[in-house]
Amino acid sequence: MIIINGNELDVSGKTVSQYLREANYTTARVAVEINGDIVPKSEYDEVVLNDGDTVEIVSFVGGG
Repeated sequence: MIIINGNELDVSGKTVSQYLREANYTTARVAVEINGDIVPKSEYDEVVLNDGDTVEIVSFVGGG
């Protein structure tokens, strides 16, 4: 299991970009941190989520 934003999910083996697509995130407007390290957007297609990972996804919203 992987903890994503405080929720346990069974998504191990998926890449960051696969998970973001399935969860309907817009990759241009998010930052992803895995186990305390920021994942560069250029690596979303390569970084695989593994059992025990803790992931935080932050969405940026415009406005004023």
